[in-house]
Amino acid sequence: MGKTKTLAGALLTVAMLTVTGCGGGGGTSGETAAAPADPGAVSGEIKVLTHRTDLVQNGVMKRYAAEFNKIYPKVKVTFEGITDYEGEVKIRMNTKAYGDVLMIPAAVAKNDYPKFFAPLGSTPELSRTYRFTDKTEVGGKVYGIAQFGTANGFVYNKALWKKAGVTQWPRTPGEFTAALEAIGKKTGATPYYTNFKDGWPLVQWTANIGSVTCDPKATDKLAGAVSPWKEGGELHTIDSLLHDIVKRGLSEKDPSTTNWENSKGLLGKGEVGSMMLGSWAITQMQAAAKDAGGSPADIGFLPFPAQKDGKFCATLVSDYQQAVSIHSEHKSAARAWIDWFTGKSGYSETEGAVPALKSAPLPATLKDFVDNDVTLVERSEAQTGPVNAIDNAAELGLNKPDYRQKLIDIARGAQKGSLQGYFSELDKKWDEAAKTAGS
Repeated sequence: MGKTKTLAGALLTVAMLTVTGCGGGGGTSGETAAAPADPGAVSGEIKVLTHRTDLVQNGVMKRYAAEFNKIYPKVKVTFEGITDYEGEVKIRMNTKAYGDVLMIPAAVAKNDYPKFFAPLGSTPELSRTYRFTDKTEVGGKVYGIAQFGTANGFVYNKALWKKAGVTQWPRTPGEFTAALEAIGKKTGATPYYTNFKDGWPLVQWTANIGSVTCDPKATDKLAGAVSPWKEGGELHTIDSLLHDIVKRGLSEKDPSTTNWENSKGLLGKGEVGSMMLGSWAITQMQAAAKDAGGSPADIGFLPFPAQKDGKFCATLVSDYQQAVSIHSEHKSAARAWIDWFTGKSGYSETEGAVPALKSAPLPATLKDFVDNDVTLVERSEAQTGPVNAIDNAAELGLNKPDYRQKLIDIARGAQKGSLQGYFSELDKKWDEAAKTAGS
């Protein structure tokens, strides 16, 4: 289960900016998949495609369907769990057979949503009820509703930090590295774990754009020749912290030998102090702590070490968006499933995730954020397309591990270069690409 869910977590960020073309067998249609007024009048069989193969195999999704049928008795729900979800569904979308309900693959360009998915309603209407609606808005209509969202920050071992004498959340990058140094000196544990070899956890650092300045439009502002790594820029702050952690010897000795699955147990039993991840990872770390002989209660979550007006912020990003196929013959039944699964199933609560339903409370996993009045910044997606175009043209990969792996190699002396020299190189590539691709 860990691996399947891990990929889902990684895709939270990947899906945000990785949008390429997708050839298709779709055809635009104005028919809205409207929420049914009378549950008893809705009928038909619907197929739900999901990346959560574990929940299909262990019968959890079938149990969800049984609960759904208590309200919608005439709708039959079947599930298909797909291991290579992104790859396989993208291919299927060249036909008409891609289920009734599906998670929108990252490969589908946002402007193409009307070719493949039925509109679910107007933006003003749905934005009152659900978070993240701007992620799938095209022409004033919403084409997908998020399963849930995830906050971004550091998963950490509270007992280990306390043992090192660190009891307050770091408010600046300098305070954060000082805390890690205290952990290393006083406990002998590895203060920070990069997960360099698996790679995808390095992408999680990108998801903090917006946390540093508490600006919901921080990503939008990358759309242009703006030198994102210049002094004062969010990426300068974010990537400088990662560089400094490694440069000061506060991460694992040999990044090329890291192991994601092992890292969860290391954090759980206090051999590792912290890792940058989304809040989706908290429940996995708690389970790993228990398995490793530690305590789930030792697993904490803290925001990026930066404040604005004395307050912490954490970006809030969407998981996969659920959509109704434009070819579904039972659109009302498909929409009923999406609304019920999002708002009534308890799925987001079980996953320890931020509910897409605005009226629902935050999960227990984010109690520390609630208690410390952390502001959750729901990041705008208005300029996702142009930002992605620049990123692709520059061949940098904000949502690929490569450029941060090089950053780590520079920090540990495995590659020649300096931090500022590397930032200048990144800025030059970005700005040159922006002149032709983005704006």
